[in-house]
Amino acid sequence: MTVKELKAAYAEAYGKQPEAIYFSPGRVNLIGEHTDYNGGFVFPCALSFGTYLLLSKNNEKKMNFRSLNQPEVTSITLDKLTERLDKSWVNYPLGVMAQYVKRGVDFKDGYDILIWGNVPNGAGLSSSAALEVVTAYALNDQLGTGYDRTELAKIGQKAEHEFALVNCGIMDQFASAHGKANRAIFLNCDTLSFELVPVELEGVKVLISNTHSPHKLDSGAYNDRVAQCQLAVKQLQTVKPELKNLAELTEEEFNKIQSAITDPVANKRARHVVGEVQRTVDAVEALKAGDLEKFGKLMNASHVSLRDDYEVTGLQLDTMAEEAWKIPGVIGSRMTGGGFGGCTVSLVKDESIDQFIKEVGAAYKAKTGLDPEFYIAEIGDGAKKVEE
Repeated sequence: MTVKELKAAYAEAYGKQPEAIYFSPGRVNLIGEHTDYNGGFVFPCALSFGTYLLLSKNNEKKMNFRSLNQPEVTSITLDKLTERLDKSWVNYPLGVMAQYVKRGVDFKDGYDILIWGNVPNGAGLSSSAALEVVTAYALNDQLGTGYDRTELAKIGQKAEHEFALVNCGIMDQFASAHGKANRAIFLNCDTLSFELVPVELEGVKVLISNTHSPHKLDSGAYNDRVAQCQLAVKQLQTVKPELKNLAELTEEEFNKIQSAITDPVANKRARHVVGEVQRTVDAVEALKAGDLEKFGKLMNASHVSLRDDYEVTGLQLDTMAEEAWKIPGVIGSRMTGGGFGGCTVSLVKDESIDQFIKEVGAAYKAKTGLDPEFYIAEIGDGAKKVEE
């Protein structure tokens, strides 16, 4: 939808024009999966599509929530902003408001809020983080709280933990807040130090393949992986007491002490994390050096590790990646996001894109019975106020 169409939809919903419009993007992670909550490196970039939030103050002392993507309409009085709802999309923006209240921010006014997003829900491209960050950014602007983008990302992450009940890392919200056009974010999730790395792909595109098998991070499987990694750290601390995060270990160090992880599942999870952190570091170095072939091989290795050691892929994601590997012009392909469905991300030579979409799409449909969808990714900016 255009800004003009969004304003018309707002006027239809609330009988007035919005006072301000905000936007925050979804993200795709090029490499570095399930490393963020383990204190490791990730390499996401913001996308050109995301979530819009339109608002104006009201005199009702309550927050009115509407979405063009969801039928549910909800009103919450200002004294109830820290109370989680049961099974509601409103928990994402409400969870952000709760974080503001916990920081001592006093809401004197209510707002009429309208949401619209064009990040495919359940695709693993961070529609939830985009909604959290756009809410945090809008409130920061409206209330003059002066939080920086990193703090807004932290607010979004806490909202996800406490209101969506997903123990996510910081990557998704950080990418949505800090994204820059034609840059990927090389982020240390332990220190939150980061570098914006130019993504210069001469004759190559970033292609996202949507399996249309929605991932559900709130199903418990994601939280199980977090707990398994925590168990691995606890068992490793018997031989390395100072260890805080799995990502602190080099592969060589891990190989020497991994026998301390007596739980076989936790051992596999830890092996993935340690290897994925090194792959991410190597991939960023390869990109900076213009070695896309090496970058692509590391993407492929990432998927194999996520399939075999972390076990978050499944039939749909594996089929999509494995069929992509058969196309001569594919430099690399892997699942992206939390897994359990969602999308793959591939580096594809321009001349092979049509072949990729035709052949991978047909093979995927034949094996899964699902119709995939493909997008050429445009790397965009992070959260912002939309100037009309």
